[in-house]
Order: sequence, then C-alpha cells, then structure tokens
Amino acid sequence: MWRIAAVRALRGGGAGAPRAASGAAAAQLRRRLESELEDIRGAGTWKSERVIASRQGPHLRLAGGGAGIINFCANNYLGLSSHPEVIRAAVEALEKFGAGLSSVRFICGTQSIHKDLEEKIARFHQREDAILYASCFDANAGIFEALLTPEDAVLSDELNHASIIDGIRLCKANKYRYKHMDMQDLEVKLKEAQKHRLRLVATDGAFSMDGDIAPLREICQLAQKYDALVFIDECHATGFLGPSGRGTDELLGVMDKVTIINSTLGKALGGAAGGYTTGPKPLIDLLRQRSRPYLFSNSLPPAVVGCASKALDLLMESNAIAQSMAAKTQRFRSKMAAAGFTISGKDHPICPVMLGDARLASVMAEDMLNRGIYVIGFSYPVVPKGKARIRVQISAVHSDEDIDRCVEAFTEVGRKHGAL
Repeated sequence: MWRIAAVRALRGGGAGAPRAASGAAAAQLRRRLESELEDIRGAGTWKSERVIASRQGPHLRLAGGGAGIINFCANNYLGLSSHPEVIRAAVEALEKFGAGLSSVRFICGTQSIHKDLEEKIARFHQREDAILYASCFDANAGIFEALLTPEDAVLSDELNHASIIDGIRLCKANKYRYKHMDMQDLEVKLKEAQKHRLRLVATDGAFSMDGDIAPLREICQLAQKYDALVFIDECHATGFLGPSGRGTDELLGVMDKVTIINSTLGKALGGAAGGYTTGPKPLIDLLRQRSRPYLFSNSLPPAVVGCASKALDLLMESNAIAQSMAAKTQRFRSKMAAAGFTISGKDHPICPVMLGDARLASVMAEDMLNRGIYVIGFSYPVVPKGKARIRVQISAVHSDEDIDRCVEAFTEVGRKHGAL
C-alpha cells in the first residue's frame, strides 16, 4: 500500500511540491478567504512585509537592493539590537548553554542563566521576584486567569494592548472597561466594582499606538481610595522612561504603588524576544504553578537570555543611552509640528503622524521609502477606523541628521499628497 501511495504522491508533483487540500469544503474555504483578502486590499488596509537583508538598526539594507535606508519604525529604542556587547553575550550564551532546552521550565528547561535574569529583572524594577515568558503577549495571557476568579474584578483602559484584552478575556473575573485615561470614568467603575473581592486596574504604562502615557499618579490615588491593585504593561517604557529607564512608574514617582509589572525583552532590552512579570514573590510563585503560557511553552533560548541580561547590565551601569533619546524625540516632534503635521502623544519616542485616511497613510509610507525613509502606515484594525497614521519611532542611535532627513521627506511627501 505504501508503494501505491508513493507513486500517487510522485504523480501529484513530487516531494516538496506545494499541495492544496481537495474537496468541496476546502474549495469553499479558499473562495471565502480570497474574497476576504480582496476586501482588505480594496479598503487600503493591506499590510505588506518588507524584507530586511541586514541586522536591525538605524540604517538598513532591504532585500532586492535597497541600501542606505533610515529606519524609523522599529521598537529598538536604545539601539541595543545590534550593540556589539549584546551580540557577544548572545554568542557566549549559545556556545555555553546550547541552542535551546527542548522543554518547558518545570520539566528540564530551567538553566542558571534563566534564574540569573529573573533576579536581575526584579532588581531592576525594585520588585521581589520575576518570571520569564516567551513573549509579553504570553505574560499578559497568563496572569489574569491565574490571579483572578469570578469573585474578583478587573478594570481595563479601553485602548489597552491586544494582549491585555485577550488575557482578560481568558479569565473569569468581572470585567469593567473605562474610557481611555479618563479618571472620572475609572472612579465610576471602581465604585461599581466595590462588591467584588479583589479589584485590579490594568493599563498600559505607555500606549503604543498614540504615544501617550497613562496618568499613573491619579490611577494609583484612585486605587488606594477604593482598595484596588494596579497592573501596568511597560513594553513601551522599560529601559528608557524615567530617570534611570525603569519605566512609567519611576517617571511618575509611583514605584511603591504599582503592584504588578509586565514587560518585554523584545524592544529596548536587546530586541530579540521574551517577556516577564515582576511583582510580589507569592504572585510569581503562583504563576509558576498555574500560568498556562509558562507551563506549556518552551524555555527562552539561551542566546535570547544572554542578550537581555547584557542589555540590563548596560542600563544599570549608566542611564546615558536612555537619556539621549529625550532631546532627539523633542527635535523630531517640534520640527514636524512646525511643518504643519499633527503628532499624537507627548514626549514619547513613539510619534504618530496623524493622517486619518488609511489609503493616504499607506501611499505616503511607500513614497517615504522611495526617499530612503522606512516607516509604516497603521490603519484599521490595528487602530480605530478614521485614525490612520504613520507611526514614527525615535531611537537613541538616530543622529540629528537622520531626524532632519526624515522631517524633510515627510514635508515633501505631505505636500505631494495634500496632507499639508
């Protein structure tokens, strides 16, 4: 029988040939998917992927010959993705500890470097303990279900990251959504939630789409008034916000009032992958027992751990890299505003150039690339309908000349397409 199957397979195109599932149901599925994809293209919200043929950094080479491209849309806030010491640490970890663990943490997937990094993260954030995940998406998916029960309540900012929203959906707690950074609405929801055993306010520290920063002082005051806990996602804050880069809680002086922090190793801290939760030790111990993404996902690869560990070393040795971004961010924001653009957010290196129209954002981004500036248009469903923008992200390794060239290109393209 196996010989017959082999002959049939060879007649069907040979080993490695692409195959499409047959049958009426598969054909119906294909038609539906192709129609849906065509609708996305027609709406001007199709998201193409540009292929980079060099390491991540302020200057890139694209596959197909695009060289000398200035990159303004990576989360490489501190430029550590290609820092020589970070790369060297990854190579050393790879050689010493191997490519991966082939296992989850509680079976045979915990190495000394994992424990060392968790201790370092907790020390950096001035918390009791920390736990590593494959990504911050996993950290957000794992915490709410493990911590909250039907007796509890979670109060979430309406513009929280998708991973927070998905994590909250997985838990059985009572769910309240308050208007974006609206403290009056949060107080109304906290009053409504007083009947529940535990109340947890969940917010991004810095919101990635708009570049605005949560009013943590006011949130913590309300949490104290109504006996609630505060959780923040610090993916777009860790490493560069605050005097020593510890995040929005340091920036706003409430480090002792925020109970739980989730963040990533995949942005400012080396740019590879990985996420974590840091907070009270009993919570971290509980997550090791009950958090499904932790229990059922392979351990972080040693090279990733090495990258992140060295990035934290560099941050704790000096805040010079983190502090260099403030002036560069202000330079871009002020020059763009003077040119006539509307830039959302305030004082954050995420600088959304608001355009409104999805097709305009996409076309302008392509024209920017033709002028050597790598930016991406953001539109629905990544942002609300009518809120399309080109999100520019400033890095500590951008030069003043890079920033000025970006502003000049935006001005040219904006005038060409009637955005100015």
